[in-house]
Amino acid sequence: MSALISPLSAPEIQALRDALDDEYHAWATYSQVLDDFGPVQPFLNICDSEQSHIQALQRLFQRYNVPIPSNPWGTATVPRFSSLHQACQAGVRAEIDNGELYTRILGATRRSNILEVFQRLQTASQERHLPAFQRAAARLGGVTAGPTGPTASADDRGRGVARRRRHGGRRQCGGWPLPLT
Repeated sequence: MSALISPLSAPEIQALRDALDDEYHAWATYSQVLDDFGPVQPFLNICDSEQSHIQALQRLFQRYNVPIPSNPWGTATVPRFSSLHQACQAGVRAEIDNGELYTRILGATRRSNILEVFQRLQTASQERHLPAFQRAAARLGGVTAGPTGPTASADDRGRGVARRRRHGGRRQCGGWPLPLT
């Protein structure tokens, strides 16, 4: 560690851990939705964003020479949903909780680089992810299957095919899974 960088306090380290754990959980949950329902919006874009959020937090761990916790969230530990509508409703709740988490942990530090990352991630959650999930939940209403399932409209099935082509048919966000170790 550079002599110019003072070590993080215990509350600062805990704030980083709390933020990273929440982002790991969101990534794993949204990845599971993609596995279950295919490359559907808003999960595909938001899952990619969660990956970026994780990387931003991991850079802070590295900058302050704090060991990066492993991702404890595997497919057996995240919720599964019976419909895409239900998954979107859970996404709404998760993003509200995420915003509250960042409000709480912003008080743990006065370091501008950590505050900047926390504020940027909170803004993404509250101004982009939350409204996207709210719109999707409202739009889906009672759809009980994924975009290629029996209750999806022809338009939904067509969008699903177009997305799979555009994203190379991948189901994992970002094209690669984050390690669980």
